[in-house]
Amino acid sequence: MHFVSGAAVSRILTFPILIAAMEEAHRRPKAEMLDGFLGDETAQFVVRSAVDRGRYMASKMFTSFPANLEGGEMPAVQAVCVLFDGADGRPLAVIDGTAVTHWRTAADSALGAKFLAPLNPEVLLVVGAGEIAPWLVRAHRTVRPSLRRVIIWNRTSARAAALAALLRGEGVEAEATADLDAATPIADVVTTCTRSHEPLIKGVNLRPGVHLDLVGSYTPQTRETDDDAARRSRIFVDRRESAFRGVGDILQPIESGAIEESDLLDLYDLAGGAPGRRSDTDITFFKNAGGGHLDLMTCEVVFQQLATRPLWKGDL
Repeated sequence: MHFVSGAAVSRILTFPILIAAMEEAHRRPKAEMLDGFLGDETAQFVVRSAVDRGRYMASKMFTSFPANLEGGEMPAVQAVCVLFDGADGRPLAVIDGTAVTHWRTAADSALGAKFLAPLNPEVLLVVGAGEIAPWLVRAHRTVRPSLRRVIIWNRTSARAAALAALLRGEGVEAEATADLDAATPIADVVTTCTRSHEPLIKGVNLRPGVHLDLVGSYTPQTRETDDDAARRSRIFVDRRESAFRGVGDILQPIESGAIEESDLLDLYDLAGGAPGRRSDTDITFFKNAGGGHLDLMTCEVVFQQLATRPLWKGDL
């Protein structure tokens, strides 16, 4: 059985490899999923499991402690994944789940953008400068390399400035802004990853043709867009079962009547040929709700890449 560190995951994965594998996986029948939650928003333990019958099985166990961000020494979310053979049940690998989360979350959003974002966007607005933010920028620029300018907004301006500096070090034209409402109409693609309980992206500020990638809303109480943004958009999710499980950016506009459940398509529909963007002026709204099936897909790719890129001793 392999023990795979976060350093090893990042050494053997690339976004082109992972995004392509995820797209192919969405053309297969849906994996079975089961989630378990203990605790609350301040301190939570979660187990997400998925089974792709006859192929692979996986569970990701993770904790969520948002207060860790205040100390600056540990991430809010820490995790471990276990991958099993789906044919005979053998444990195959124990993998750093925090790294898996970074890669699969960003790749999920990038796959949505591959289907839905305008073909030649130039400006990416990043809302939230947490740990996942640079991963989202890298993934979006993988599927839309025309994204040359990145604008970053964060409630704490110092963190936005720090992320801009990090991205400039990677050769990206990046800048921080203090005015989110002014930056929103400039963007061709907007990616959000916050824990906000109040809408940050307002429909009135959206330019025709923009693509919204919503990552942060993860409880019924949290949301990053208002009803007007949902009402103006073509709505897509990564997987219906995840979206209806309890994310405010989907449940709240359904409750208010701004959208209906029947309005939603997911990545399985898109991978199967369902229409996404129908015109240059469509506003597309993609909710990255996550799910154990994405962890399973990512762990599978990591395991398969191990066959071509053996572990170093320092990766164990």
